Amino acid sequence: MSSKDEVAASRKDQILRSAADLFATQGYYKTTTAHVAEAVGVTQPYVFHFFKSKEQLYLAVLEHAFNRMQNAFAAVNAPADQLAQQMGEAFNTLLATHRNELLLLMQSYTTPEPQVRQFAKERYSEIYERVKERFENAGISDAGREASVFISCGLIITLSEILEMPKLSPWCES
Repeated sequence: MSSKDEVAASRKDQILRSAADLFATQGYYKTTTAHVAEAVGVTQPYVFHFFKSKEQLYLAVLEHAFNRMQNAFAAVNAPADQLAQQMGEAFNTLLATHRNELLLLMQSYTTPEPQVRQFAKERYSEIYERVKERFENAGISDAGREASVFISCGLIITLSEILEMPKLSPWCES
C-alpha cells in the first residue's frame, strides 16, 4: 500500500469513528456530513469522496460495527457450557472499547430509513444464524432458543446502557 493509500485509509477510518461518535450523541437526523467533516478536519466533499450520502456513511459505520462484533464472537473458543458466557464477555468488551459503534448497531432497527431497516433486518438475521450455528456445533440443546435469548440479552444490555440504568441489565449486581 502506498503512502497516499495509507493516508486515505486512515482518513476514512477517522471519518467512520467520528461519524459513529456523532451519530451516537446527536442521532441520525441531527448529524450532518458537514459535522463529520468538521470533526475530522476535512472538507465535506472529502467525506463524499468515500461516502456518497449520509445514509451510506451511517450504513458503513453499522457494517464496520457488525463486522467487529462478528469477529469478536468468532474468536471465542470455549466449551459448550461456557460459550454463551464468553461470547457475552466479548460483547461487553466491545461495549467498553467501541461503545458508540456497538450501541448504534444494536439500535439500528429504530432508524426508520428503509435501507437502514433492511440492513438491521439482514444483520440481525445473520447474527442469529451464526450464534445458533455456534451453539449447534457446540452441542447446546435448543440452539435456536438459546441464540434468541443471547441476542435478547444483548438488546437488554444496550437498553440499560442507553438509558444509563444498569439495573435493567440481567447481570446487574444491585
